[in-house]
Formats: sequence, C-alpha cells, structure tokens
Amino acid sequence: MSRAALDRARDGDEQAFRELTGPYRRELHLHCYRMLGSLTDAEDLLQETLIAAWRGLDGFAGRSSIRAWLYRIATNRCINAIRDSKRRRPAEPVPPFDPPAPSRRGEVTWLQPYPDLWLEQAADQAPGPAQRYLDRETVELAFIVALQLLPPRQTAAVLLCEVLGFSTAEVAAMLDTSPTAVKGVLQRARGSLAQSRTTTGAARGCDSAQ
Repeated sequence: MSRAALDRARDGDEQAFRELTGPYRRELHLHCYRMLGSLTDAEDLLQETLIAAWRGLDGFAGRSSIRAWLYRIATNRCINAIRDSKRRRPAEPVPPFDPPAPSRRGEVTWLQPYPDLWLEQAADQAPGPAQRYLDRETVELAFIVALQLLPPRQTAAVLLCEVLGFSTAEVAAMLDTSPTAVKGVLQRARGSLAQSRTTTGAARGCDSAQ
C-alpha cells in the first residue's frame, strides 16, 4: 500500500483511491458472489463496499492491510444484505416445476455461475503467488449451493479463513468477535458442509485447523 496514495485519497483524490482499491476489485466481487450466490447482488455489494471505503478512509488506521480492511467491509455488507433480504422476503409464487433447495435466506435462489473470463481477470489482478481463492472448485455451483445453506457468519468464516487464507485473528477482527469464537463457527460450518456432501476441496484449512 502506498502511503502517499492513501494520503491523497483521504484528501479527496479519486484516482488515488482507485490506485488503492483497483487491485482488489475483481477478487472482492468474487468474494461477494461466493457470499450471495448472485452476480447481480455481488456487483451491488461491491459498489456499496467501495462507497463505504471511500467514505471511511479517515477511519482506516493502518493496523491491517488495505486488502483486509476492504474484505472486512465487503463481508459485513454481505452479511447485512442477507439478513435484510430474509426479513423483507416476499411471498413466493408456486412454479409449475420443482424449485431448487431454499437458500440460507429461506427463499428460492437460482444460482448464477461465475463467468470464466471474470475469474481469469481476477487471476491477472491477484496479489502475490498464493491464489487458492481463485481455484475453480471455489466457484463451482455445488460449493456455492453448500455455502448458501449455512448461516451467513459461518459462510463468511469459511471463505475468509479456509478459502482466502486469513488467520483466525484477522477473521475475528473482521467479524468483531474473538479467535476462539471464529474457531467454533468454523467447526460448526465444517460439520454442516460435511453433512451436505458437497464439499469440493476448496476448504484447505488455516491456523484454526492445526
């Protein structure tokens, strides 16, 4: 992270803000997609994340990386969106065919596959050699469906720790909880994923699994 770019962005320089956030936009979109199972919703939440980051730059203390800070914003925006959607869920018409399984929102969701081109673009922008969060199995519909059946905080913990590789301490800071609580959430999520028999090998473990 360029300190000069951060200072310029705090002074209202939009180009500097794009320099700070540009390398992470595609992977943040991918993260929102995994959380929500919808390309359209992922785009909306990405824009909300960037707006919140722009408005909250003065509150970024630099104790974490800009990437971790953006993931914290995106994750909590997604969790709130899921909860809001569940509270506002309208009555569903009965289709003339068998619907898919309900999502974690309690509603029928037609999952959209993540475009190969976008995944390639995320790979091109990926920082550093560790790109396990781009592995194709982490965007396969079976894995996304399994995530949809988890409570949102469990989904977030699995993605942040086991797919993206953040430590339990980092995830705890993102979710405003303790590392011990994160380990408990992960344990419950792993049990649910195992029962669903749709684990795809995307979850590779983190320090909490040691």
